[in-house]
Amino acid sequence: MAIIISQIKTSVSAGTDDITAAALKKLGISKSGVKACHLHKTSLDARNNSDIKLVSSVWIELDSEKAEKSLCERDKSCSYVDQSIEIMPPKTNITKKKVVIAGFGPAGMFCALTLAEYGYEPIVLERGAAVDERVKAVESFWHGGAFSEQTNVQFGEGGAGTFSDGKLTTRIKDPMCRRILQRLVEFGAPQEILTKAKPHIGTDKLRSIVKSLRNRVIELGGEVRFNTKLDDIIIKNGAVAAAVANGQEIPCDAVVLALGHSARDTFEMLLGKGVFIEPKPFSVGVRIEHKQTDVDRSLYGKAAGTPSLPKGEYQLSHRRNGRGVYTFCMCPGGMVVPSQSEENTVVTNGMSEFSRDGENANAAVAVGVSPDDFGKEPLDGVIFARSLERKAFELGGRNYKAPASTVGKLLTGKGSLAESNIAPTYARGLAECDLAELFPNFITEMLKEGLVDFSHKMKCFGDRNAVLTAPETRTSSPVRITRGEDLCSLNVKGLYPCGEGAGYAGGIMSAAADGMNVAVQIIRNA
Repeated sequence: MAIIISQIKTSVSAGTDDITAAALKKLGISKSGVKACHLHKTSLDARNNSDIKLVSSVWIELDSEKAEKSLCERDKSCSYVDQSIEIMPPKTNITKKKVVIAGFGPAGMFCALTLAEYGYEPIVLERGAAVDERVKAVESFWHGGAFSEQTNVQFGEGGAGTFSDGKLTTRIKDPMCRRILQRLVEFGAPQEILTKAKPHIGTDKLRSIVKSLRNRVIELGGEVRFNTKLDDIIIKNGAVAAAVANGQEIPCDAVVLALGHSARDTFEMLLGKGVFIEPKPFSVGVRIEHKQTDVDRSLYGKAAGTPSLPKGEYQLSHRRNGRGVYTFCMCPGGMVVPSQSEENTVVTNGMSEFSRDGENANAAVAVGVSPDDFGKEPLDGVIFARSLERKAFELGGRNYKAPASTVGKLLTGKGSLAESNIAPTYARGLAECDLAELFPNFITEMLKEGLVDFSHKMKCFGDRNAVLTAPETRTSSPVRITRGEDLCSLNVKGLYPCGEGAGYAGGIMSAAADGMNVAVQIIRNA
């Protein structure tokens, strides 16, 4: 078996051998009784920036399972790991269903990979282009070219995460997560993602990983059809009978809805077919840009700039009367990017490359909204978000510029983008405006309150020159395609809502884990 010993504190310059030695010393055991010992996770504790520490956990296997359990009983920093738990079904006596997967983002990719490795031949329908063609289309739009509703930051191979920081952090405790990280390394991700507490791949490295994973699915007999949207599903006797795409009917036993949070037209189609969908809370707000050096100084103090320290990143939140405002998807050394999926709208998001070496840091500052705010019909959240995006397009001048302001302008009415020392990174350009014209009053006031509160927690948030670019509306799906314990739709058998678009994930890791879990359920239901 194994144990994990946590809370191993060392200097930031400590190497792996130093950390594992400190763990063995803490347990009072020698190397002679250890079968295996390696770094499990490591993070940075910068709460006291005059004494910044690495805080690590170490994986240890002893010769005796009894000794492992004894250590865990007497030391609360140790946890016992039962490696006998089988998270995948045995590969015997499997009846292979015909499966269609709609979407090739993290959920669809890992669902397809898992099924293919069990001998299935899944057909993947991806409405956008393959990643290389997709990158060309997106970058062309960013530099003033035409916008495509089929291939953009939201739609195409790899999903929305392909144009992001490639963050692999998650709060879920799914045992699939370790397996996903290992597979990502196998397909080309840096080895360090296995041990970093806040691993990231970067949009540049993620693109080649996506292609490697796709090629593996195809080698195993799966099929990935690009520029092919799920147009319809055929339901007979309360169960999936076929999927329809590009006028072709594809008979199947199961359809996996790995749609992503922006597949609004597909939500409408499903609702029209009688599939049970309900609205869910999500968040809207702005992207804030600071200089990365100011973020680093806010976190590390005089130690800022030390080569052994990572680029500073943060996570802040504030609540009042049941409503929250928080930072989300923080991108060190990154850029704010145009991220719409519909014509005549403006949407923002953040992106970083693996090196995170850009001049600015950015993050969403988002306010929670719920059906009590926008309506309780299934697609009312979609309608609410779309109205903000269309209004932003109007405020920006109807040319895909984004409405923007400085923090000072929002809080006090003083200051301008021209006076700011921060160079905005939004590729299509900014149109300075009063953001109170864009958002309902309750959102504007909560944004202001959050910015003031965050300024007491991090000095950089007190910078009135920081740039706010709007709107951020794609924080999570505004709907849930509700499913039961068998992971099927509540009222359509063989229809598997999956991942972020279905309302069951929030990021690359949780979406990938959900995709694998849906694949396992399909196998077990065979």
